[in-house]
Amino acid sequence: MLKLEDCVIGNGDFTLHADLGVAAGDSVAVIGPSGAGKSTLLEAIAGFRPLVRGRLRWGAADLTELPPGRRPVAMLFQDGNLFPHLTAMQNVGLGLRPNGRLSAQDEAEAKAALARVGLSGMEARKPAALSGGQQSRVALARVLVQRRDLLLLDEPFAALGPSLKAEMLDLVQELVAESGSTLMMVSHDPADARRICEHAILVAQNTALPPKATSELLDKPPPVLRDYLG
Repeated sequence: MLKLEDCVIGNGDFTLHADLGVAAGDSVAVIGPSGAGKSTLLEAIAGFRPLVRGRLRWGAADLTELPPGRRPVAMLFQDGNLFPHLTAMQNVGLGLRPNGRLSAQDEAEAKAALARVGLSGMEARKPAALSGGQQSRVALARVLVQRRDLLLLDEPFAALGPSLKAEMLDLVQELVAESGSTLMMVSHDPADARRICEHAILVAQNTALPPKATSELLDKPPPVLRDYLG
């Protein structure tokens, strides 16, 4: 289980409180008004933002002081963070070797990951030669090869059209089911949360609340969420 124990996360003048747990293997949406701290929550779990107070644990392991690279976390950001001068194969390979020096085995694993996300035969293409949806698949493949217990998605598919976004969400759901990873996904779209997440964390009024069943939270939203959703 992922536990945030009496945590306070700082982001400039903004602070976010979190005292909650996420069960291993669960898929959890992180929803709430714009600017409420959803990305801040994921950044703290990934290790990109230190805690002002509290402890962060994964099972028996205390992650609080660990740098990002030593946490069991893979994070996919809004823009995918692909390097334009690298091929799809090389971009995926960074998930295996941050220095970019891939062995034959590494290349085979990166190629298999690209095939798994539907990009077989596109290994040599650079991002400019790929569509937006294909770029998202490359970024997802790079996360896939890291084989981490926790997968954090910060709206990586927000710029995609409805049909393609739904396709990518379904692919994420398949990959998470295969790997047994725990998923936390920031989303502004309730339909995305309902599609692949069993539970949801509401982030509002400087607080990340414990998870609730997604349908329960969205069918009977509290006033702050109802005002946001309209």
